[in-house]
Amino acid sequence: MAARRPIIAANWKMHKTHLEAIQAVQKLSYLLDRDDAHRVEVVICPPFTALRSLQTLLDADKLPYGLGAQDVHWQDKGAYTGEISPPMLAALKCEYVIVGHSERREHLGESDQVVAKKVRAVFGAGMTPILCVGETLAERDAGRTEAKVVGQVRAAISGLAPDHVGQIVIAYEPIWAIGTGRNASPQDAGEVVGWIRQTVGELASSDLASSIRVQYGGSVKPGNIRDFMSHPEIDGALVGGASLDPEEFALIVKYQ
Repeated sequence: MAARRPIIAANWKMHKTHLEAIQAVQKLSYLLDRDDAHRVEVVICPPFTALRSLQTLLDADKLPYGLGAQDVHWQDKGAYTGEISPPMLAALKCEYVIVGHSERREHLGESDQVVAKKVRAVFGAGMTPILCVGETLAERDAGRTEAKVVGQVRAAISGLAPDHVGQIVIAYEPIWAIGTGRNASPQDAGEVVGWIRQTVGELASSDLASSIRVQYGGSVKPGNIRDFMSHPEIDGALVGGASLDPEEFALIVKYQ
């Protein structure tokens, strides 16, 4: 089986205007060379308002980065004020969509059922979901990490076609490590990723379980990325705060 190509994605959350986004990606392009982008798949997930600007920049300058959105609605169209549909994102050449981020689960009440509908909608529009899963500190302290993460994975991918299971990217993000400066140890994160692969194997096949890419997210920085990437189960990172600085993000991509 071919080696899994690492995928490192920048989640800018609610930061950067479209002009600031252009400047950041232009600077990133000077800091990364083509070998970096060949070795690691780099994905930029800006706010919705910057997607069109970055699509134009990536196309015009032939930059080797994927474009991703931070969320999506599960319907193709309709009376959903303020929402963005999968075909709208696909028309902007988005390749990836973050689905089920803990901030949306926690602050906007997204259930496992809603996340599952979004996963299917993303695939239906020809894009790839980055499915976020993870536990709270209280759940971790109570020994419920495996039950929480496995339950989220099962809810999201049960019944998916095998080719879709093989394409999905899963991001393990312990909620207690997001934006806190704390992070799970590579060994702890690797153990959880192992549970994720075991669950995929039970729902699909062992081949698909070993071929899908699973990222770690949660206070990823240039100083700790190499430790995470040295773990054989971890295939990349979903990077929040450190991705806002092109220099820091470039160091993360160049982790070797």
